[in-house]
Amino acid sequence: MAKPGKKYRAAAAKIEDRPYELKDALTVVKDAAYAKFDETVEVHMRLGVDPRHADQMVRGTIVLPHGTGKTMRVAVIAGGEKIKEAEAAGAEIVGGDELVEKIAGGFLDFDALVATPDMMKGVGRLGKVLGPRGLMPNPKTGTVTFDVVKAIKEIKAGKVEYRVDKTGIIHAPVGKLSFGVEKLEENAKALIDAVQKAKPATAKGKYVKTMFIASTMGPSVTLNTSVEK
Repeated sequence: MAKPGKKYRAAAAKIEDRPYELKDALTVVKDAAYAKFDETVEVHMRLGVDPRHADQMVRGTIVLPHGTGKTMRVAVIAGGEKIKEAEAAGAEIVGGDELVEKIAGGFLDFDALVATPDMMKGVGRLGKVLGPRGLMPNPKTGTVTFDVVKAIKEIKAGKVEYRVDKTGIIHAPVGKLSFGVEKLEENAKALIDAVQKAKPATAKGKYVKTMFIASTMGPSVTLNTSVEK
């Protein structure tokens, strides 16, 4: 493993080896930041679930109170009047079967993709292209819908998808360092509450085992798991 750089080691030295309350943790994360760009702040949660079982899959979406700080380019695959609705709602890229073919050819210049249910037959074959990038439309995340206006507005307002990975961990952004501690705290609490409410009925033992918060380049800070309550 490569040895951490001097700046990283200096930042890590500012963090005590103990669980922090959320607000204190965010203060430390901001104080330890050293990158020359506006870093994203992420929450990482290790859950007591076995994602190999469908009834223990934790997945959902939440619109963060203060957004993500990222400008989202939204693409919509639809037909008829829904194309006009998507354009009016602010989607940057709108099309039908021709957009499906364009994506199949490698076009991926967007951050989120919405599709109407009647277009999913064509979109379904894009799984190998969209799946690995987390761009595949899904009814569970509100991106397969006839209400394209609502879907576009939520994405642009800062909707975040959270999904437990195969190791039982959720990684999700809660904003930018420039937001300030209060806005980041509200966003992080909203995400943590959403994950808590998504607890599967079949999950046994402690649900939220560990939580960490960190900026893109900075060291992680351990969170007190009681912040979930």
